[in-house]
Amino acid sequence: MEFPDYEATRRFLEDAETSCKQAGIYPDISFGRTYVNLTLHADGEDLGEPLHRLAAELDALVSPVTAPVEPPSQASATRQS
Repeated sequence: MEFPDYEATRRFLEDAETSCKQAGIYPDISFGRTYVNLTLHADGEDLGEPLHRLAAELDALVSPVTAPVEPPSQASATRQS
């Protein structure tokens, strides 16, 4: 997962920690200034509901942080001038 800056990476890691502790699931995590690699491990071949739920929570944490910021439209830029 890529993040725009260290602050966004740190926020994600803190929120992910909370979600993982609540679920009682501890993935392998490596990270750098603007990225996080996270691996969930399944028991056997089935991921199971708890892993799916945690994966969905982690995806939801990433979406708002990595969503591209849309530049203002030409019309709104003209009105502000």
